[in-house]
Amino acid sequence: MDELTIRRTEPRDAEAIWAIIGPTIAAGETYALPRDMDQADALAYWTGADRETWVAEADGTVIGTYYLRVNQAGGGAHVANCGYMSATAATGRGVARRMCLHSLARAREVGFRAIQFNFVVSTNVRAVRLWEHLGFAIVGRLPAAFDHPTLGQVDALVMFQTLDAPAVVECEIEIQHGD
Repeated sequence: MDELTIRRTEPRDAEAIWAIIGPTIAAGETYALPRDMDQADALAYWTGADRETWVAEADGTVIGTYYLRVNQAGGGAHVANCGYMSATAATGRGVARRMCLHSLARAREVGFRAIQFNFVVSTNVRAVRLWEHLGFAIVGRLPAAFDHPTLGQVDALVMFQTLDAPAVVECEIEIQHGD
């Protein structure tokens, strides 16, 4: 996936972002969000003023999106939090990996000292494996914290990585700044 560009979102990206996050939210398998969340609420959540939102684009088509935000206010403001979603058609093409690497670089650039994923659904095996491969450790397990639509109650994981050491680098990462 050499042709992938990651850039800050623009208002024109709203429909493309919704096309990615809408089905993921409705499936209810990986995010603790209301499955019936409408487009306006989902976009407000994903692109809120409290976060930077980015898109991954290949050949002019948005195929992934992520956000970067402060995990907690005050004494926890040095720790970032991120959420990532890729288009179904982009599964297995390295989009999530590239977005995560980008987010690690961006978090360092803006001064975060760690990233914490608060609620990784344990049955999202591909994500758990990828996050571990990129240096995140499982630091907590929340028993039966997520009500999966087909599997019932499953565990959620808290994953954490300090940013004092360079991330696993498997590709060149270029941070593009918007206006």
